[in-house]
Amino acid sequence: MIVPKNVVYCVDIYVARRASWPSANGKIYISIYLRESHRVGSRVRKRQIANLTHCGPQEVAAIELALKYKGSLAALGSLDKIQLRQGPSVGAIWTRCRVARRLGLDRALSSSFAGRLALWQVLARVLDRGSRLSAVRLAQVHAAGDVLGLRRGFDENDLYANLSWLSPQQPAIEQRLLAARRGAHKPELLLYDVTSSHLEGEQNAHGDYGYPRDGKQGKKQIVIGLLRDEQGESVATEVFRGNTQDPPTFAAQVQKASQRFGCQRVTFVGDQGMIKSAQLEELSAAGFHYITAITKPQIEALLEAGVLQMGLFDATLCEVQRAGLRYVLRRNPRRAAQLATCRADKQARLEQLLQHWNRYLAEHPRARLATAQKAVRAKMAQLKVERWLGVEAEGRSLRLTVAPAALKEVARLDGCYVIKTDLPPRAASKQVVHDRYKGLAQVEHAFRTCNTVHLETRPIDVRTAGRARGHVLVVMLAYLLRRELSRAWAALDVTVEEGLAQLQTLCSTEIQVEEGGRCLRIPQPSTCARALLQALDSALPQVLPHRETRLITRKKQSARRNLR
Repeated sequence: MIVPKNVVYCVDIYVARRASWPSANGKIYISIYLRESHRVGSRVRKRQIANLTHCGPQEVAAIELALKYKGSLAALGSLDKIQLRQGPSVGAIWTRCRVARRLGLDRALSSSFAGRLALWQVLARVLDRGSRLSAVRLAQVHAAGDVLGLRRGFDENDLYANLSWLSPQQPAIEQRLLAARRGAHKPELLLYDVTSSHLEGEQNAHGDYGYPRDGKQGKKQIVIGLLRDEQGESVATEVFRGNTQDPPTFAAQVQKASQRFGCQRVTFVGDQGMIKSAQLEELSAAGFHYITAITKPQIEALLEAGVLQMGLFDATLCEVQRAGLRYVLRRNPRRAAQLATCRADKQARLEQLLQHWNRYLAEHPRARLATAQKAVRAKMAQLKVERWLGVEAEGRSLRLTVAPAALKEVARLDGCYVIKTDLPPRAASKQVVHDRYKGLAQVEHAFRTCNTVHLETRPIDVRTAGRARGHVLVVMLAYLLRRELSRAWAALDVTVEEGLAQLQTLCSTEIQVEEGGRCLRIPQPSTCARALLQALDSALPQVLPHRETRLITRKKQSARRNLR
């Protein structure tokens, strides 16, 4: 008989006991494991699901009882001294935990109680964008203690203290994550950008007034820097005071690459205004290269100096080399069309404003023409079109005037951009230089994800500098997890939020033996949940040991909320 290969015939889950051995203190220990045995073709393979050695005899007995009657819960319910009740949700927490282990997050955060709490904060952030209080309440609904192996309970104060623990551990955590993903291979390209996140309170140690990159005026803020490699994966994050400008944050990133990560050959990619003369000296001293873009005034200066010519700006890339530097030029026709449309829209808005004032002047003979003209010019200054648009009076009415020469000068550099680098041509072609600079969009996407409804860095409900850094680190680690889920579920046309909502409905059944232990029996997932798990190459166990972890909150819910 020929046995087909890669065909799974049967699956059996059982409790396995190894031979006991005496220890130095005279006690006898027995290793107990929950294992899965299945036949693939003609071979029998085994997989360890959980280590039950530290579970009590009652818990192990409850698991064996659940496995014995796993084919019929009705038969188990008819047994004397057996109670069945709805257990916590297990689908979403199990999935996120498996992905976190695949990324090396659990090893990077360590297996200590503090590391397990930090891992739960990351997992909770992917599911809900709430505070530490909401993270505790999430743990009450999900099987956090059973899946993560927490042996003691916690409350929101423990989670706040855990943020303080994360801050000094951050360098080691980032190094372990980088080693887990890349091994001994060091990154040779680092993309760096900054953003800001406003604060609602006034007491944050990093909070200050500065340029609002998130568009929130009149609020104190913190500045966040994110360093990513060429694969788009986050390497390191840092928190700065809210009034810190972009260039001063750059020196810390060069130091991280050279000293913390031990990089020998690195090319830093930064946006225009990020890498200036002082930053160029720092990179040169470290032996690193750079790729950045130059501003429009710098482009105009190069045009006046004859280094660049307008005829070189085209839809195809062009390169100019001068004094050891390379300039990669291009005109984006789509961007040029957008700017032209924007100017036309501004002109149309001013035409509507003029019609309003002309009607007003016609209906009010005593109205002053100078007042209407002043209002129109103020609007022109607000729209920044006074260079090529003007307003003139004709009797008791106003009209717009367009200066064609000025408009042509304003539109001359529409869609034009120049990328500057000191990389030699043998190290990277002009197309590679262009593509690496455009990779900064990955950092901007990460900021948008972390600053919007997906993860939402806000509210930053902490005050000390260490807890603020820990909070931002949790958000960035949650972004790594969310990115992996999004990548795995892309073929299913399911968002991360939709997939996790579906998996949350997968609840366990708590089995309790009178005067015995407890275990969680996990039912077969639905078709949709099974597809989500298969996309992640993950499978749920049939049973989990259940520990009574005390999860409490110091702040009690209001009576009105409890009635909902």
